[in-house]
Amino acid sequence: MKNGSRHFAVLPLCFALLLFFFHPQSPGAQTAAEDVFRFPLNAETRPRFDRVCTTLAEHPVIKGTFVQQKTISRLNRSLVSSGNFIITADLGMVWETLSPFPSTLAVGRDYLVQSTPSGVKTRLDAAGNEIFLRLSDTISAVFSGNSRKLLDNFENYFTESNGSWTLGLIPSETSIKTFAVRIIMEGDTVIRRITLRERNGDSIRYELSNHSFPQEIDSGEKALFSL
Repeated sequence: MKNGSRHFAVLPLCFALLLFFFHPQSPGAQTAAEDVFRFPLNAETRPRFDRVCTTLAEHPVIKGTFVQQKTISRLNRSLVSSGNFIITADLGMVWETLSPFPSTLAVGRDYLVQSTPSGVKTRLDAAGNEIFLRLSDTISAVFSGNSRKLLDNFENYFTESNGSWTLGLIPSETSIKTFAVRIIMEGDTVIRRITLRERNGDSIRYELSNHSFPQEIDSGEKALFSL
């Protein structure tokens, strides 16, 4: 068991822990979701935005699976990993990577706990990881429907059609702008996709599926947040 603090690579969620397989980048990386930035949140769309936030806040615990793809524009390559996630209203998030190599990262309010398959844990405090934690805090705000935090810290863009919605975020916080210049989230009754556009032209996309909504997490899952 280890306890310490060191600088994490500036990647959201469990990016810094993951090793990936390389895949060619498909042409036309820009998607229709980018169109959301043509539609600033306004008085007409604000009620629908608020309803989405209320729906997302209905579940104190969300579990599911993810596929993460990081696109490196200068190499025309994508890096892929997959696993399970847990989002809790009180403790934070857990990202359990299963492929290509297993690792687990619990993201608390001001700390990170990394667990290896052998059971070794390392705690990383907020110092040196501010951007990582701020991005995780942003994603938690969306999952929990915290509209106030989104309105205070981002330019908000929003569209909705046929029960699906797209939320675009342009950060006003300097710490986030150094890494993610745009964040796009897509969903319906749950969040289905998260895309982060980086300043250097790279991007990171999460595809989320198999959502479930238990009332609470079990003791083993709670233990991931502590040493």
